[in-house]
Amino acid sequence: MKRIAILASGNGTNAQQISEYLAGSKEIEVACIVYNRKDAYVAQRAATLGIEAKYFNRKDFMETDCVLEYLREKSVDYLILAGFLLLVPQNLLEAYDERIINIHPALLPNYGGKGMYGHHVHEAVIANKEPESGITIHVVDGKYDHGRTLFQAKCRLTEADTADTLAEKIHILEKTYFPPVVEAFVLGKAMPEPKTLEA
Repeated sequence: MKRIAILASGNGTNAQQISEYLAGSKEIEVACIVYNRKDAYVAQRAATLGIEAKYFNRKDFMETDCVLEYLREKSVDYLILAGFLLLVPQNLLEAYDERIINIHPALLPNYGGKGMYGHHVHEAVIANKEPESGITIHVVDGKYDHGRTLFQAKCRLTEADTADTLAEKIHILEKTYFPPVVEAFVLGKAMPEPKTLEA
């Protein structure tokens, strides 16, 4: 049984969807949810799901080994970033080399980097009148939104789209693809075939 930890900073929608998708799995277990904002709603979602959730602040992540020690206590094999806004510290990168993945709400390498998350990304895509956007799931390295791409899925945009309507399309792609991509990555299986979400 492979054990994953989900790292989140906010609402936790993706964390919940991954947890529910894997709930009946005999091969992967969500060992815990780790979050770095005290008021993050993901803690409530974890409680509802019956999954242990643990809060660590920025200093815990960046200046100590307490997060790594906790993950080792929980026998965690893989880290899944689901709306986690801190740069992953070096000690975790080394301990989980090639075993950390992140989802980004755009088609990297475009619209990535520090400060490019959530609505900031959608607003930039709309402002540039892009014909499409999508999601990128990638292996995490020492830079924001950088690292080997595992999977991308696209959605088409029209002139009528706004940052809000784009966000809705991205949520559909996340819900459809993030959980099965996590499963495929952890088990070393083929990635799902993406279908473009039409406008």
